[in-house]
Amino acid sequence: MTSKHEHWQRNWQRNWQRNWWLSVLVLAVSLCAPETSRSVVASQATAQRPNIVLIYADDIGYGDISSYGATAVKTPNVDRLAKEGLRFTSGYATSATCTPSRYSMLTGQYAFRKQGTGVLPGDAALIIEPGRTTLPAVLKRAGYSTGVVGKWHLGLGAGKDKLDWNGEITPGPLDIGFDYSFIMAATGDRVPTVYVENRRVVGLDPADPIRVNYDKPFPGEPTGVSQRGELKMDWSHGHNMAVVNGVGRIGYMTGGKSALWVDEDMADAFTKKAVTFLEQQKGKPFFLYFATHDIHVPRVPHPRFKGKTTMGPRGDAIVEFDWSVGEILRALDRLKLTQNTLVILTSDNGPVIDDGYKDDAVAKLGAHKPSGPFRGGKYSAFEAGTRVPFLVRWPGRIKPGISDALFSQVDLLATFAALTGQTLAASDAPDSFALLPALTGNTKTGRPHIVEHAGGLALREGNWKYIEPRNGPKISANTNTELGNDPQPQLYDLAQDPGETRNLATQHPDRVQAMQEQLRKLRAEGRSRR
Repeated sequence: MTSKHEHWQRNWQRNWQRNWWLSVLVLAVSLCAPETSRSVVASQATAQRPNIVLIYADDIGYGDISSYGATAVKTPNVDRLAKEGLRFTSGYATSATCTPSRYSMLTGQYAFRKQGTGVLPGDAALIIEPGRTTLPAVLKRAGYSTGVVGKWHLGLGAGKDKLDWNGEITPGPLDIGFDYSFIMAATGDRVPTVYVENRRVVGLDPADPIRVNYDKPFPGEPTGVSQRGELKMDWSHGHNMAVVNGVGRIGYMTGGKSALWVDEDMADAFTKKAVTFLEQQKGKPFFLYFATHDIHVPRVPHPRFKGKTTMGPRGDAIVEFDWSVGEILRALDRLKLTQNTLVILTSDNGPVIDDGYKDDAVAKLGAHKPSGPFRGGKYSAFEAGTRVPFLVRWPGRIKPGISDALFSQVDLLATFAALTGQTLAASDAPDSFALLPALTGNTKTGRPHIVEHAGGLALREGNWKYIEPRNGPKISANTNTELGNDPQPQLYDLAQDPGETRNLATQHPDRVQAMQEQLRKLRAEGRSRR
């Protein structure tokens, strides 16, 4: 960061801390005042710290949102955030798949630094160590109530051999900084297909215990192979193990019949829990991590969204996601929390069209471009793998507009620490930069470089994008996504060639060498935050 950034941030922290302590003092004095006066002063005290709502979409691409250029689908509630806040054109997930992006965002550490942070099965152990500094833990230290609702996919328990789905499930979200959680363990296409509230499966009948196995089926239970002709959504690859709600899944499961979710009701269930959290926490600062499942497969939106687009379930699921966003925004309005709430909306990785089910997503795509002007998508080292929608709204504090600043989700931890006047230890969040001036639009300069992770690594510095050499297929056999693999270095000028069609590596060998060396240092040093 430049000295200008540091000066701005120090002033922010000093003002925040001064105002917060002054508010506490005034609130204490007000206890002797009449009750009507107390409520006014209390409201002024809590207004010094914004509530924070982080809406984390699943598999939504840069071009899937109408405020980012989509025309085949309308997203008026997401567009409201874009109109009332700051729309980033260079906001990034850290990785081109879900688990590593979520890990990086919550820990401030690139997932490629830690083994076991790839896409997890549903019975994986928790991959974030209890006790380490996390995004929710930082906010909890600042006095926030913290909650997570929705998709988790970071593991639960100490290991599949030690995890009993029928008892207390620990460690989990409550052990890494969250006060409340209502989650699915992994994804909608993986077992167990149940909700977990705090430490227990919701609605479980003890007489019908859950068993999960990712290696072999349970005798007598239907599978996506044996019951393929009876499935309400057929599979294109994988997703043919356990059958729940007429949909094949990854992994095998038996028991827990009373606790099984209904896919069509999932958005309603998660959104209701998120709104309830807002209602219950409205009197004090709160942080809500609302991790929706839309538009991840299986795409089974509620019937009221069926046919809302011409793109089939994938398009209709985008509309369902937008509805969920609208419910959150309407709740903030109703509770009179809008003015003092920082809302961030982004996605865990880029888009994928066919990700395992025959839902007509490819056939009905039409002219819609989920990746926008970029190349690739989920699983890809090209831009669309990690460049995603990124919207920030804080009325009265963030001026509406567009920002080209480079911002990575890994920076949220250090940035929230700065927002709440905290100093991180040297060992905390090794890759998270405090970019509060960029997040709030007070500077157009963000982080100096962006690391993009999709198996191998890519690096963006300014408008230059370097993809390190990597063997492997160029196109995914399952998803038909361009993966960005090439045994030769790749170098692109994103200002002139956002679609990464012209490899300039041979024309700029010095730049290639410099960016190779930068990546080598980033790997070797084990951290990038100074």
